[in-house]
Amino acid sequence: MTGETSAGTPGAPRYTARMFRRLIALFEPFILMLIGTVILASLLPARGIAAQVVGVAAQVGIVALFFLHGAKLSRQAIIDGARHWRLHLTVLAVTFVLFPLLGLAMRQLPLVDPMLATGLLFLTLLPSTVQSSIAFTAIARGNVAAAVCSASFSNLLGIVATPLLVALTIGGTVKGANGGSVAAVEAILLQLLLPFVVGHLLRPLIGGFVARQKRLVTTVDRGSILLVVYSAFGAAVVEGLWSRVSGADLAIVVVLSCVLLTLVLIATSLIGRAAGFTRADRIVLLFCGSKKSLASGVPMAGVLFPAASVGVILLPVMIFHQIQLIACAFIARRFADTAPADA
Repeated sequence: MTGETSAGTPGAPRYTARMFRRLIALFEPFILMLIGTVILASLLPARGIAAQVVGVAAQVGIVALFFLHGAKLSRQAIIDGARHWRLHLTVLAVTFVLFPLLGLAMRQLPLVDPMLATGLLFLTLLPSTVQSSIAFTAIARGNVAAAVCSASFSNLLGIVATPLLVALTIGGTVKGANGGSVAAVEAILLQLLLPFVVGHLLRPLIGGFVARQKRLVTTVDRGSILLVVYSAFGAAVVEGLWSRVSGADLAIVVVLSCVLLTLVLIATSLIGRAAGFTRADRIVLLFCGSKKSLASGVPMAGVLFPAASVGVILLPVMIFHQIQLIACAFIARRFADTAPADA
């Protein structure tokens, strides 16, 4: 007994410290910057002319973001991905069918604030992430090439599918609804789709430059998101955001986000086995199918919803984003620890 205690005692602190470092590592600088931006917008929201300047800067950032995303997408990735169509269609079905159905169900719950419920539904309509889906697939020793294709397809389709699903499921909340739908469509085309297409068409000319300038691309990517978050939350704070959203409301969103992620993780696991996918492909389905993109959600919300409501609608997106990172990091590590030698 004594030997077990003395042998186990030194290892326990080391294991605890290792797990603590992993948890801290999940809160990467961008997440801390995002939290800081929300705090800044809550304490010092832009008003008057300053709010207009920040709003224009956020729109410019959205255009630049989607332009660079178009320039980064490889034509060959689309061609290669089409060969694995069963897996990709399954991922897309989970992302744009199963998730929205769960979102519609959660929107009917009586305890959820209507605007936060709209945010939860909007969250379920978003495409999958790219970077984290691929990273977690690699850690779990899954099919990385298929993950690249599935995540890219999801984001490409999301440019069209998410605004369409928002119009179908959320309707009157959308900016420009009730008589201004043409203006809303124009905003989507001009700020999202057109920059993406132009960037992709210019890929032969600028693709190499974009690939080499990773720091610049990352700065534009994250900077545009922070601008939209500051603009959105600032407008929401001016309209009385924190007097409308209570601690109980936030707790409900956290619980529902955990439930939503758990349901999708279970569903993707069961679907992957039922479809007869290999272990490597089931990992792709699990990680690409269960993710929702903050990078796409923030600029899309800025285009699709009135400025005063964007902050509230984005709260569930940001909460779910952090929960999915923490949960999937542990799941990926578990897959890696139990992977067969030849995986």
